[in-house]
Amino acid sequence: MSIRLHNFMGRFGWEMQKRFPMLSSNMYLKLQFASRARSQKNYIDYFMSKDEPPQPLVVNIETINRCNSTCAFCTANRNAEKRPYCRMEDDLFYDIIDQLAEWNFKGHLTLYGNNEPWLDTRIVEFHKYCREKLPDTFIFMSTNGLTLDVDKVKSVIPYVDQLIINNYCKDMKLHDNVKIIYDYVKAHPDEFADVEILIQMRYMEAVLTNRAGSAPNKKNETKIITETCLMPFTDIFIFPDGRLGICCCDNFEKTTFGDLTKMSLKDAWNSDIYRQCREKIKDGRQNWPFCKYCDFIDAGLRMDAVDDVLAGREMHGARQSLTRKK
Repeated sequence: MSIRLHNFMGRFGWEMQKRFPMLSSNMYLKLQFASRARSQKNYIDYFMSKDEPPQPLVVNIETINRCNSTCAFCTANRNAEKRPYCRMEDDLFYDIIDQLAEWNFKGHLTLYGNNEPWLDTRIVEFHKYCREKLPDTFIFMSTNGLTLDVDKVKSVIPYVDQLIINNYCKDMKLHDNVKIIYDYVKAHPDEFADVEILIQMRYMEAVLTNRAGSAPNKKNETKIITETCLMPFTDIFIFPDGRLGICCCDNFEKTTFGDLTKMSLKDAWNSDIYRQCREKIKDGRQNWPFCKYCDFIDAGLRMDAVDDVLAGREMHGARQSLTRKK
């Protein structure tokens, strides 16, 4: 497919994040909440009208809960990490993927959460198994790229539809190793014809969302957020120990919406606590204690998948994967 650079509104966006961080964050979030309100409501109405919950649109599996970066907005950065170290057991991982295959899952899958996937030495092997078992699933990898090189990129691209490299920096320049990767892919497009490689220029000190009030540089324990949230309706987020957390904003792994060492994935997705949370969240985050101060909103693939579902189209992931196989 392609390799491309993305820089969130270019130099203007970069300077806004750098010079006016809170203003930049709040303006962006207001725009996102306003522009997505109708689609969010329509999808929640669709979801709640079903006798049993539709499949998740995105499955996030965190196979190891560690990161090697120092991003100011994230509690998973290596200077702020408080979680006990955990690495997913092999048998548990393979069982989760087998269950997704039995479920005929065709949404989006990523072996990533609040972590750096390349810190798990099994990551390529795990992606290979996912592709074999889930041929019609859109598999994407998101990495900070700090340990990435051309050989690693080559090792994983047969198994992913998209590779996202987040180039976190302070100077709006590609890291040396990422520049080498970019130049190599541009010079050898035929080797990367079946994968999209997206390099995102990210400001390391950016103020983004408050991550349920826990972001190191944007704490919030007072301002209640009344907008709804799609995450309990769209995402399964699996911690390395097999528990389902409410979403990626549970940086400290405090919530449990199911335990895959004790129950099936489908049963967990339809658990009593999930049903209670969805019933509350559909009318606003203020109705669920963990979410009441959270301003997180995802601007990416979830809304594409939501639009596909509401329009009665085949999910984006299936279309992409079928294109790969031709």
